[in-house]
Amino acid sequence: MHDKRFDPTLISRLDNPERRKKLPPEELLALLELKGGEDILDVGAGAGYFTFPAAEKTSGTVYALDAQSEMLDYLLSRLEESEFDGNIEIIQGEAEQIPLDDEQVDAVICSMVLHEVEPLAQGLSEIRRVLKPGGKALCIEWEVADTGSGPPQAHRVSSADMARILKETGFQVLSTRPWTEAFYSIVFQK
Repeated sequence: MHDKRFDPTLISRLDNPERRKKLPPEELLALLELKGGEDILDVGAGAGYFTFPAAEKTSGTVYALDAQSEMLDYLLSRLEESEFDGNIEIIQGEAEQIPLDDEQVDAVICSMVLHEVEPLAQGLSEIRRVLKPGGKALCIEWEVADTGSGPPQAHRVSSADMARILKETGFQVLSTRPWTEAFYSIVFQK
C-alpha cells in the first residue's frame, strides 16, 4: 500500500474556494500556452480540479488518470453532470506505469501528485514517454516549508530539487514560480 497517497475521504479539500484563490487553475493552465487542440494528460486527476478547466481549453482529449477508484467514481459522477462527455476520458492507473501509448499527449498536468510517486524518476520517465516531442508539462507541488498542512515535509520535493531531477530525466525546465509559500509551479518540456 502507498502510505504517501492522498486519503480520498478528504476529497472536499481538493476543490474549495480557498484553494482556488491560492492556486487558480486557469492561471496555472495558461503557463502551458495551449493552442486549443491538444490532447492532455492530468496525472492524479483527483476531483478534476484541472481536468475540467483543461477540457474547456482544448477540443482534444483530456485523459484523467488516477490510481484510486474512489477518486475516479467521484470524477465520473462530475463528468456525467458536465458538458464534457466527449473530450474527457477517465483512466485508472499509476503515474509510474501510465496506460497510454508513447508520444500520445501534447501536454501533461501533475498537480500535487509527484511527491507521492515512487520512484519519482520512474514517474517522470513515464511522463516523458507519453509526451510528444516538444510537449510541455506543468507540475504544481508543495514547497519544503512548514506550511501547517499538506503532506509531511519528508515527502515533499523542493522546487530546486524538482528542477534538478527534471533536468536529469532529460527535460528542459522553462519556468519555476512560487505561488504561495506552500506551493510552486514548474513548466518543463520534452
